[in-house]
Amino acid sequence: MANHKSAEKRIRQTERRTEVNRARVSRIRSFVKKVESAIEAGDKSIAAEAFKSAQPEMMRGVTKGVLHQNTVSRKLSRLSARIKAL
Repeated sequence: MANHKSAEKRIRQTERRTEVNRARVSRIRSFVKKVESAIEAGDKSIAAEAFKSAQPEMMRGVTKGVLHQNTVSRKLSRLSARIKAL
């Protein structure tokens, strides 16, 4: 348990930040699922449209520090390749 005011404040800040980050990652996953479901359905135009909306959301996750740049780049590359293969 925190014994100092500053430690108590850090705990409060961490809890708030954790909630925001969880929401951000969840939102990114939802965008990726939309792309993947469109790929599974075999609809190239819908998949491409979903990919265009997912791409900035994923990169925003990088700038906010919830995902690593290489991870997002790899996922985007693989999704793009799957869309092109349709």
